[in-house]
Amino acid sequence: MNRLPLEQKVLSENDRLASELRARFHAHGTLCVNLISAPGSGKTYLLERTLERLNPVMRAAVLTGDIETQNDANRLRRYGFPVRQITTGGTCHLDARMIERALHLTNPVSPAAAPARFSVAPAEGAPWSEQWELLLIENVGNLVCPSSYDLGEDAKIVLMSVTEGEDKPLKYPSIFYKSALLLLTKTDLLPHLQFDLSLARENARRANPAIEILEVSALTGTGMEAWMKWLQDRQQAVRGNMQGRVAQATAHGS
Repeated sequence: MNRLPLEQKVLSENDRLASELRARFHAHGTLCVNLISAPGSGKTYLLERTLERLNPVMRAAVLTGDIETQNDANRLRRYGFPVRQITTGGTCHLDARMIERALHLTNPVSPAAAPARFSVAPAEGAPWSEQWELLLIENVGNLVCPSSYDLGEDAKIVLMSVTEGEDKPLKYPSIFYKSALLLLTKTDLLPHLQFDLSLARENARRANPAIEILEVSALTGTGMEAWMKWLQDRQQAVRGNMQGRVAQATAHGS
């Protein structure tokens, strides 16, 4: 079989499953976001600071992908939210099947005390995939392969640190084109670098004129409020759409 037809078949099957996952997320008012970047951009540290700032009433969970080790999951579990590690064993991206399998595991790997963080506990006996208002996916560190795989997310988010070149969006346009948000990370290092923020923004918008851009430093907290508000607004929109569908179905049923 030629490579192109095989690749098309794989992506077609992935897209079918991703659509099913997205429908399930939306049916339960779950915002799912897919964080993608090159290695070393600060994804895991950003997630640590994000979990630290989350409203305790929000039911959130994390799936984190790596080729090997449980290191990132171990770091993220310290904040009391359920976390599951997806170890790809060599694959340079997550795909929808990996997400579906992780969501159907029956034994949570988070600490037993984690649910005590929530003011509103997950429904007793509900599938793991249906318990959460916010699902954060940390993809494998790679700007190429993850851009081709839909995971059922509401939005892809690309991270680019100021230690990388301003031309990253021009070198890897696909992921910037497909992302709703660009997080320019490690901005606390700007005084020590020759990095042109204006040029980075310009290049990102050459790849995707509609992309939103936030400048953040997880270390100092700069820009973190704007990032948290972005997540909150998107989650409320997903929740509102779900409630609207329920109300409409109820009205039709009566």
